[in-house]
This record gives sequence, structure tokens and C-alpha cells, in this order.
Amino acid sequence: MLSLLGVAAVVVGFAVRLNPLLVVVGAAFITGLAAGLGPLEVLDAFGKSFNDSRFISVAFLVLPMIGVVERAGIQEQARSLMSRLRGISVGRLLIVYLAFRQITSALGLTSIAGHTQTIRPIIAPMAEGAVETHSGPIDRVTQQDVRAAAAATDNIGLFFGEDIFIAIGSILLMVGFLATAGITVDPIHLSIWAIPTAIAAFLIHAARLLMFDRMVRRRLSR
Repeated sequence: MLSLLGVAAVVVGFAVRLNPLLVVVGAAFITGLAAGLGPLEVLDAFGKSFNDSRFISVAFLVLPMIGVVERAGIQEQARSLMSRLRGISVGRLLIVYLAFRQITSALGLTSIAGHTQTIRPIIAPMAEGAVETHSGPIDRVTQQDVRAAAAATDNIGLFFGEDIFIAIGSILLMVGFLATAGITVDPIHLSIWAIPTAIAAFLIHAARLLMFDRMVRRRLSR
């Protein structure tokens, strides 16, 4: 039962808005110590997971880096950058990011960007800065809408871009599923047919981003 103290630490830490990275690491140590492990054994468990799982390895590399750059003021720098790029609105900024996300995902570089790597520390602050540059101070509701639009842009870019990459898991899953039904499909054909879908998704979401841009301007001009 004591090992569940780590869960309580996560709940309390997030409730009082402590640094998420410190909360998670602290909760891991609390759980390990409550389970009878020493500090070195907890570190050893971290190391074993680091070596055994590629995904956990990436998380351990990315999260500390994000924490360091946020503490160094990367969000403030990203926001202030937009004050010097007056020709870029929030809609245009997110359209550029959408194209970047789709193209890199189509090349199999799905982990090069994401909510943790780019949206929270860079793109969302830049989007907020773009709104402030063109429309003045941003209210809380608009800020949340801008952040949601940035997160949605990443999701759409990744979802419709990764299927173009022939070795992505979703393509292989579809090939295997169709094979069980006696339907033989070459993976390259699925990848090729994902291209028009990705283009349509880009055009539709780009249009929505331009509409979102105008909506934000009208809201803040009142």
C-alpha cells in the first residue's frame, strides 16, 4: 500500500502546480523508497528502463531538456520573436508548422516534433506572441484556444503525414489485417494513396486555421 504514495505525490504535485518533471521524478523515488528500494536501486531501475525501452529512453532524454530550456526562458524568447516578425499571423504560423509536421512525418521522422518537444515550449508561445503582435493583449480564453489550435495542428500533421511513410506501424498493421482476410496489398500502394488524403487534410485544416485567425482578431478587436 505504501507504494501508492507515489500516485498521491503526483496528484498533489499537479494540484499545486509544481514543475511536472520534478513531480514525476519525485513520485518515482517515493514509490521506490516505499517499496523498500534504496536510492541507488531506484536509479538502477531508471537505468534498466532506459536501456530496455526506446520510448522511455526518449522520454528521459526529452523531458529534462525541455525543463532546462523552459527554465532558461525559451517560451519568452519564442513569444518575443513574433514581435519582430509582424508579417506572420497565428494562422500563417500554424500552417507553416502543419506543413513541416506532415513532411517530416511522411519521411518517418515522427519524433522530431510533438506536444512535448515543440508545441509547449516553442510553437504555442510563438502563436500567442503572433496574436499579441497583431491584436494586442490576449485574454485567458483566447490563450487557451490558441494553445488548442497549436496542439490540434500537431495531431493532424502527424496523423495524416505518417501514413505516407511505408514502414510506419499503421501501414504494416493494415497490410497484415488485410492479409488475414486473403487480400494481398503492397505497402507502397497504401502509402501512395495516403498522399491525396494528406493533401486534403492539409488544405482543410489550413482553411480552418485562416478562419481561426480571423475569429481571434475579431474577438480581440471588440
